[in-house]
Amino acid sequence: MGQIHKKFTAEQVKVLLEAYERGHISREEIQRTLGVGKTRFFAVLKQYREEPAGFTIEYHRATKGRLSAEAEEKIRGMLLEEKSLVEDKELPISSYNYAAVADRLKKAGVVVSTTTIIKRAKQQGCYLARKKKKDRHDREIITSAVGDLIQHDASIHKWSPYAAEKWTLITSLDDHSRMLMYADFVETETSWAHIQSAQYLMQHFGIPHRYYVDNLRVFRFVQHRDSLWKNLVLGTDDVITQWRRVLALMNVDVVYALSPQAKGKIERPYRWLQDRIVRTCALERITTLADARAVLLEEVHRYNYHQVHSTTQEIPALRFEKARQENRSLFRPLTLPEPFSSTKDVFCIQHDRVADGYRRISFAGQSLQIPKIEPRQDVELHFVPDETRNQVEIRIWASHKLVHTTFLPFDAISKMVHF
Repeated sequence: MGQIHKKFTAEQVKVLLEAYERGHISREEIQRTLGVGKTRFFAVLKQYREEPAGFTIEYHRATKGRLSAEAEEKIRGMLLEEKSLVEDKELPISSYNYAAVADRLKKAGVVVSTTTIIKRAKQQGCYLARKKKKDRHDREIITSAVGDLIQHDASIHKWSPYAAEKWTLITSLDDHSRMLMYADFVETETSWAHIQSAQYLMQHFGIPHRYYVDNLRVFRFVQHRDSLWKNLVLGTDDVITQWRRVLALMNVDVVYALSPQAKGKIERPYRWLQDRIVRTCALERITTLADARAVLLEEVHRYNYHQVHSTTQEIPALRFEKARQENRSLFRPLTLPEPFSSTKDVFCIQHDRVADGYRRISFAGQSLQIPKIEPRQDVELHFVPDETRNQVEIRIWASHKLVHTTFLPFDAISKMVHF
């Protein structure tokens, strides 16, 4: 099968061929995905049609596939590593992931099928029969175009057993294609972190039609539950959250999930990422957020470009591109609402103030003199944090015009201005 076996599993190729046989995907798309020509494609298809149940893409050596002693030792070593992860009571890992073992072996220069790994696992006592799961499936697709609905969520977890703290994973997933549009770790979940995720998505893909979120206070103010938090932490009477304000400015609708069960679509990628990331972070003894982000980037790429989704039976990135080529996209080009000309005035933390009789405004223990406004005039403060420079840019608007810009140290106002 040429080089296909080095990039894909037999099951992944089989799913693609099944989709082709049902007319759900074209030959050209499969060729682009597998990186093969027309002749090779039909050779693979012929083998699949002759023996669907026994279809394989394993590389057949003249020596009947006998592995070298070095390869066998690497397989044994990685299976023992996998066993140590499963037996570690401190880790949220309760089952073996032989596909992950195959991926790690591939990095080490040993290409073997998952079937071979399972066979060795049984021989070496590194095998547990999978527990029969309750009938649970990914929620059905309710959209026919990409950009129609973005599933957005966050999950705080001990992603690495060697890290001192938990990190929060923020993700955005396109409902139709199941492609992860955004994924990043943050030390602390904040409104600013979610605003940054929306900015990234809109700048790279366009403005979507709707977001689908839960009732977390970052997304939605709930009377009684959030009243004390709103008044004491936010210091405002606004009932619209900072994240919701940004989406309203960009004319993006928000749909709120009525229960955790309603968030089913994004749960599968979370389970997949959690399993992969925790395993890798444990094996590589990851301790820093930067190193964890590198692991996350690799796994997100694997999920988007190589993992066949169980519901769509397609690779997410391939399904996403197919919809765009067929003009089934509700993403709009990124244009800023008037009177703004900079993304800093849209993707920001906003607070309203009223100047005193001396054209001064106060916030977070700071007092600023604003010369280009009238006494007692209403003003908008647009805060744009830059933690890498440890500063916050403050852009002051009055009468729909930018009248003043200043910078203050991040630490000086971060405790008073809720980011």
